[in-house]
Amino acid sequence: MAISVFDLFTVGIGPSSSHTVGPMRAAAVFAGELRTTGALDRVDSLRVDLYGSLAATGRGHGTMTAVLLGLEGYHPELILPDEVEERLATIAASGTLNLSGSVPLPYTVEDMVLHPLTVLPRHTNGMKFAVADAAGAVLHEATFFSVGGGFIVREGDEDTAQRELDEAGKELPLPFRTAAELLGHCRTTGLGISSIMHLNEEAGRSAAEIRDGLLHIWNVMEGCVEVSLTREGVLPGGLKVRRRAPGWHARLLKEDKDRDPKYWQEWVNLVALAVNEENASGGRVVTAPTNGAAGIIPAVLYYALHFAPGMDNATQADRDDVVVKFLLAAGAVGVLYKEQASISGAEVGCQGEVGSASSMAAAGLAEVMGGTPAQVENAAEIAMEHNLGLTCDPIGGLVQIPCIERNAIAAAKAINAARMALWGDGTHRVSLDDVIVTMRETGRDMSDKYKETAMGGLAVNVVEC
Repeated sequence: MAISVFDLFTVGIGPSSSHTVGPMRAAAVFAGELRTTGALDRVDSLRVDLYGSLAATGRGHGTMTAVLLGLEGYHPELILPDEVEERLATIAASGTLNLSGSVPLPYTVEDMVLHPLTVLPRHTNGMKFAVADAAGAVLHEATFFSVGGGFIVREGDEDTAQRELDEAGKELPLPFRTAAELLGHCRTTGLGISSIMHLNEEAGRSAAEIRDGLLHIWNVMEGCVEVSLTREGVLPGGLKVRRRAPGWHARLLKEDKDRDPKYWQEWVNLVALAVNEENASGGRVVTAPTNGAAGIIPAVLYYALHFAPGMDNATQADRDDVVVKFLLAAGAVGVLYKEQASISGAEVGCQGEVGSASSMAAAGLAEVMGGTPAQVENAAEIAMEHNLGLTCDPIGGLVQIPCIERNAIAAAKAINAARMALWGDGTHRVSLDDVIVTMRETGRDMSDKYKETAMGGLAVNVVEC
């Protein structure tokens, strides 16, 4: 296990981790290389090619505009929504981008070359960058793949990256890539899943840095909800999807003045909707583990902090402990999906995004509610088992329908999975490893038209406007 909880939970902008965050990150890497290699001052022309799912649904996912921002040197972790709007308006008006932040170059989204029916061998989310001098000689070129959750892989670096992961894994005190290995560590050490993950995180960060970093992640999640509750109207993109979170919040404040436990699902729904409405509008969110599934973990963690037994009299320190423990356990399960399968909707369908997030959230909730490692693993298994086969077919390529409501439904599934697991003793017929492998194989067998290509399902059976 060389994947950190801070790789799975990263701050970025919407609407998609694989189609917005990843491409921006790749373009920023390419732009940085132009500066370090000395090619920047000689650049006369730029070519960007997008392949497969990036080309098929790129407009709805903001892929092309994200690439422009990345080429200007902006990174998804640092750029704010207001900066996004300002820079994109300037580029559109002038027809010029500032390559690597300093070299004016005539270029807009219309100059990008799209290949929706061409899938590169490594992954359907492929992109190529190339710059040339005035004589047409190529100065620098690179091919990247956005493999889900904002993770990017450079063509030719796969073997190197795997060696680095293997070496890093050897340095961890308790490395794991399967649930069986994770549970084995729990048995031999007597520690819970979140504690195993914490020990491995300490190989790269101090305990204080881990705690502060995870609390910051939760703070951004909360901030995302707060901003979303103030924004009314319709979401961008042409579907005219009305924001529901502000109205639902106002109704809940009237009907549930005393935070009655009977309203738990309405509050969970609200948080999930708020996060994903903000994501759909290009707002600042936490990739958890993807943008399309960004509302599930915040919604279930909200449940843990407000409706789980014993939280009525909890201190702030107690609540912070819950946040840290929840995210560590969820992150440990996220590692299993990254290691054994995929969290990319374009690779395995929405089961890899919403399904993984639901499984991670179920594990986090079971952990903070006192579950044994076996019960936590069971909770994660139940949640994914009942998301198997979930397709990725967003209407118009926008992360709106069915994505927003799907997050609320999956959050409720996660809570139910955790509660079911806690009523058992941890023994069950299907292991988490079994269900992860099944998810991977189901994704491999799934028709490509149901994997974020806007060529099947709701994407073609519902009129966009």
